[in-house]
Amino acid sequence: MDPALSSPKSADTLSSRGSAPILACALAVEEKAGRDGGARAARVGLGARLPLPEGPLVSFGLAGGLVSGLAPGTLLTARRIVDADGTVLWEEEPLQIPGALTAVVCDAGVVVDDGLERRELARRSGAVAVDMESATLAATGRLAGVVRAVSDTPEQPVGALAHAALPHGGTNWGAVLRAFLAEPRTSLRAALSARRALASLRHAATALAPGAAR
Repeated sequence: MDPALSSPKSADTLSSRGSAPILACALAVEEKAGRDGGARAARVGLGARLPLPEGPLVSFGLAGGLVSGLAPGTLLTARRIVDADGTVLWEEEPLQIPGALTAVVCDAGVVVDDGLERRELARRSGAVAVDMESATLAATGRLAGVVRAVSDTPEQPVGALAHAALPHGGTNWGAVLRAFLAEPRTSLRAALSARRALASLRHAATALAPGAAR
């Protein structure tokens, strides 16, 4: 098994870390998945550039897979966040999320979609998945964990839909239309994969909801 990826292991419970955290989500659809699962969620925008809520935070949302073998919908709970060069930005015991794999996640700061670029990022960073918010959230000193669902992979990239998210986390429907017109097969596959990932996030949110048994 990839050393940056392992089966769930024992971790501190959220109750021992304090009150239930707020799920910090880049996208509106991620925020909805968190709330549908019963958790407290807030939208922080792409790169977590919107004002952040107070209290403990969980970096929560979709992630791009960097290595083969992570199917869309796979849940990850991070033990470490690194940058594109592998520098450790945050390291803690992973949150206990049923069915999630413990992983190293990279915050690349930019969209990485090309298959070769993904594999090179995995080689340089030692991570198995990538997002754009975890580094900023870690810098607050209030990050309680990272929970991500794989939505795309080196073999199944997002394509033109990678540019359909607005900075505040909403959807640019014009970009969605253009993506489906230009790349109908890739866009449909990416949309279906994102749906699977969002369903996994709703499942994960039930374990992070106030009063959830841990």
